[in-house]
Amino acid sequence: MKEGIHPDYKKMKIKCVCGNEIETGSVLDNITVEICNKCHPFYTGNQRIMDTEGRVERFKKRYEKK
Repeated sequence: MKEGIHPDYKKMKIKCVCGNEIETGSVLDNITVEICNKCHPFYTGNQRIMDTEGRVERFKKRYEKK
């Protein structure tokens, strides 16, 4: 391998807007993410389907077999 062509790989922390920090290795100095496994609705169990206008029911009603 050639000497001096590879970037410096160092330990750093990925910071989420919720305050969670994940330690990893990267060639970048600073990584900030908007959502992580601590605040994502799928992982926290707060996932829900927003159907405030009844679209699913209207679709089923319109296309159900008669």
